[in-house]
Amino acid sequence: MADIFEEVEEQLRSERYRALAMKILPWAAGVFGAAVVLSIGLWTFDHYRTEANNKASEQYSQGLEALQAGQVPQATQIFSDVSKSSSRGYKALALQQLGGIKLVTGETAQAVKLFDEAAAAAPDDIIGDAARLKSAFALLDTAPLKDMEARLTPMLKEGRPYRTQAREALAFAKLLAGDTKGARDDYILVSLLPDAEQSARERAGAAKALIDSGSAKAVPSAVKAALAMPVPPTIPGLSAPPLQVPSAP
Repeated sequence: MADIFEEVEEQLRSERYRALAMKILPWAAGVFGAAVVLSIGLWTFDHYRTEANNKASEQYSQGLEALQAGQVPQATQIFSDVSKSSSRGYKALALQQLGGIKLVTGETAQAVKLFDEAAAAAPDDIIGDAARLKSAFALLDTAPLKDMEARLTPMLKEGRPYRTQAREALAFAKLLAGDTKGARDDYILVSLLPDAEQSARERAGAAKALIDSGSAKAVPSAVKAALAMPVPPTIPGLSAPPLQVPSAP
């Protein structure tokens, strides 16, 4: 009798397991199907992104070649095409190149707009801050000090890639605005920055010495070369346009 009861109980358990499995099966199939769809979607997105980057890279190189060959209209068209790319890095770089072309033709407002768009599109601070610095350089001798501070101050934080150049630019903006003490303080900071190049420290020291000697009017010509230096070319085509700084009165 015990064997019969055990057999019946085993059959009942089997029936319960079977019923439970039938309830779970549709959910399990749905989860599996969703996982497959997600995997395919991720692969498609990654493939599309890779293709977009490769295409943008090739076009950007062609634009640089055209620009170096003096074929400005052709380069402008190519960079305009790249600026519509879904590749954020090359989009930002292309917008910076277009901004540089506008600066050469004296269209400063349009150049600043393009640099700001490049900064917004950039995938990281290396590209983004380069665009922000170019924008600030373009406005340095015309924008009010408060506007320059708004543009440059965020780039002074620890770890930002061009904080030395941003600090030098801010010091120069203060000097042009008549804030000699503020400029002097910034030059001191540049000379103390652990990641500043030796040449930057020397320029800052020279500017501070001129200010201390009462020759503040001579500082603009002394630091003009410093601010005209390009952003370190960590990425092909990534450089700041030379800054045209007016002589001090």
